Amino acid sequence: MTSTPFWKRTWFKITLLVAAVLGTAGGYIAWDRGFRVHPQPDWVTATPEMRFKYGSIGAEHDAGIPYWIFYVMPRMFPEKLPGPGGYASMGIPWEAGQELPVGFTKKTIGFPRVATNCAVCHTASYRTNADATPNLIVAAPGHTTNVEAYFRFLVDCAKDPRFNADNLMSEINLVTKLDFIDRLLYRFFVIPITKQRLVEREKQFAWIYRKDFADWGRGRDDAMNLTKYFLIQQFMDDSLGPTDMPSIWNLQKYKWDKGMRLNYAGDSHDAYSVITDSALGVLGAPPADKQNFLGHVAWLHEYLTKLAPPKYPFPVDQSRAAAGKAVFDASCAGCHASARTGTVVPVAEVGTDRSRIDTWTGKSAGAANKAVKDMGIERKGLVEADPTGYIAAFLDGIWLKAPYLHNGSVPSLRDMLEPAAKRPREFYRGYDVYDPTNAGFISQGPKAERAGTKYEVERKGNGNQGHEFGVALPQQDKDALIEYLKTL
Repeated sequence: MTSTPFWKRTWFKITLLVAAVLGTAGGYIAWDRGFRVHPQPDWVTATPEMRFKYGSIGAEHDAGIPYWIFYVMPRMFPEKLPGPGGYASMGIPWEAGQELPVGFTKKTIGFPRVATNCAVCHTASYRTNADATPNLIVAAPGHTTNVEAYFRFLVDCAKDPRFNADNLMSEINLVTKLDFIDRLLYRFFVIPITKQRLVEREKQFAWIYRKDFADWGRGRDDAMNLTKYFLIQQFMDDSLGPTDMPSIWNLQKYKWDKGMRLNYAGDSHDAYSVITDSALGVLGAPPADKQNFLGHVAWLHEYLTKLAPPKYPFPVDQSRAAAGKAVFDASCAGCHASARTGTVVPVAEVGTDRSRIDTWTGKSAGAANKAVKDMGIERKGLVEADPTGYIAAFLDGIWLKAPYLHNGSVPSLRDMLEPAAKRPREFYRGYDVYDPTNAGFISQGPKAERAGTKYEVERKGNGNQGHEFGVALPQQDKDALIEYLKTL
């Protein structure tokens, strides 16, 4: 028998060794540049407010946009934005010196990725006058942010033939110098996969492109339809239920054992469930790291439970406010400062637009609860019954919750005290200069028109009827009531 020569055996072993080394090195590089999770910098979690505004909840895994693509898209596709100014044209609050807008997170998972968190919908900007610096209030309704415009922008960019590796890499090369591995990664993997994933979202977002549906505009979304079409992937129907972004401070005021519920129509049992479901909506997929996700949900729940509402920033006429408390006790407290507060009031009684109610059913709630349970996540969940009305709202921090009603159809507290027929039929949402006289944001005039989005009450889901309580009060009592509401 002829044995294999020694040199052949040696070269075979060397070849195997080299292949193993190269394979290990290649595997490490693929993991390091494609999947390795790096913690966010310490400044992000330095304070609870910073964590709320910029802390990752894990959305970068499936819903994240590669940072350099996110960076150059407004430069490449400015015509797909609502106006000039890049992402700022969508009304997203942006702090001086920060790399990203409030509510946008940056995390490196192989490569830097950008996603959103709860702050994108729950951070308010207000100014005391047109020349003042914006004040940002976390856990407040994000009345300036146009999330629908952001959704459309991502899909519309990805559908454009110019969204390809050659064009994107040319633009990226103008603003940064990627190393050889990242250039290959972006060209052959990151850009094609990003395009595919964003284009796939078009089907899920089809209803926001319907011409017969009103735009959400600044400060609103269509929460239950988002849940239907993303979480449980229900077939689209003809419902539309745009709602104002709610405040989420001081959640300890809700007493679940007394029949109180959350969401505008009382769709959810408790705050923990709402936070969980909202965070899952941001992720757009089951969490990649369930324990990390649940840890962040628990932190949010604890933080928002005790977070106090913001104080009214203008002078208050205390004697008039004292008179207003008597008016409030006689005319408003029965719903807004009683055992009824936080519970559902039948829509026939309150008389407001019912479109939001018609977007949701107990059957959809059951499907959503099952979907979350299948992820291995436990919470009380959504109420498995058809909605019948809207909850009687708590009024803490009400001065910053404008526009009013569940769909944001009434611009100010003063307008709320007028019969529906006398309330504005058209106004502009999203301008952040506050009007202390009327207790709401300025919603008419060239500056409001330039900054905001037009609201028309005739459009589906936009009705401003109902809640005609206190409309017959004498003007003096209305003035006093508004002054008192500023103190809550």
